[in-house]
Amino acid sequence: MPEAIEGSFVDPASIVGKAEKAEKQNAEGAKSPAQNGAPGGGRVGKPRSLWSDAWRDLRRNPLFVISAVLIALLLTMTCFPGLFTSASPRNGDLTGAYLKEPEFGKVFSGEWLGYDGQGRSIWARLVYGARASIIVGVVVTAAVTLFGGFVGMMAGYFGGWIDSVLSRLTDIFAGIPFLLGAMVVLTSFDVRTVWVVSSALAILGWTQIARVMRGSVISIKQQDYVMAAKALGAGTGRILLRHILPNAIAPVIVVATIALGGYISAEATLSYLGIGLADPVVSWGIDVSAGKDQLRNAPHVLLFPALMVSVTVLAFIMLGDAVRNALDPKLR
Repeated sequence: MPEAIEGSFVDPASIVGKAEKAEKQNAEGAKSPAQNGAPGGGRVGKPRSLWSDAWRDLRRNPLFVISAVLIALLLTMTCFPGLFTSASPRNGDLTGAYLKEPEFGKVFSGEWLGYDGQGRSIWARLVYGARASIIVGVVVTAAVTLFGGFVGMMAGYFGGWIDSVLSRLTDIFAGIPFLLGAMVVLTSFDVRTVWVVSSALAILGWTQIARVMRGSVISIKQQDYVMAAKALGAGTGRILLRHILPNAIAPVIVVATIALGGYISAEATLSYLGIGLADPVVSWGIDVSAGKDQLRNAPHVLLFPALMVSVTVLAFIMLGDAVRNALDPKLR
């Protein structure tokens, strides 16, 4: 009998039985958790990317929710100001200058925040002033992200003399004081529109993005998947766009989001000093500059546009902090 001498003979039937049992267990393990009774109902081993994990964390972050709601409201105000007021931001009545105090009970009228020195509705100017500030912030952020990201990517990937030249160029522009350089550029223009102010800020604001992208690319290009792509004969453009850029862009997005609020603040500062946007453009900085002379008699003329600048900048900074916490695995 097979069992008579232990270890001297193996029953073939037992081997077949064990193989069938192992195959059955493997088939059951390949089923979804819903079929096996496991919680979640998703597939076993389903890959999760950095962006899906970040989005899951952002949805649970109150800081992100609050900032996203504020930014969505500001964007709606920028695109559709007529939804918030029917009053004109430019037409005024001098007989009502500084005489109309805020009446917070009339929220849906154009006069609930009072009038400025020219008899113009403060609420209407707050609503229409969002357009100039948001456009400047978005345009400058997009320009510095594209240009600074390109410079940083070239410097970090190629290295050598290309890195040396681009890094020294970045240092030269970074050594120029941001607001002072923008003031020098803007004083050479007689008409300072939104696009002129955006260009002046973008010329000097790309250095931080370039440095962040350069450092990120230097660390990414040493990864195994980049080396494998080179070994397989992938071109430089394919490696940069398909392998390096998607993995190096996360810190750049964080810096750009936070910087957007700073660009809005810079536009308001330049307009306040009288070398940024000017009439007939409606801007919060212009209203703050016009209201500073009546701070004691009519403080609401200055406080409301200043409050809008502060809330807008705070919203983008909060959004940037939330995105940073979600994209940085070390902070989880």
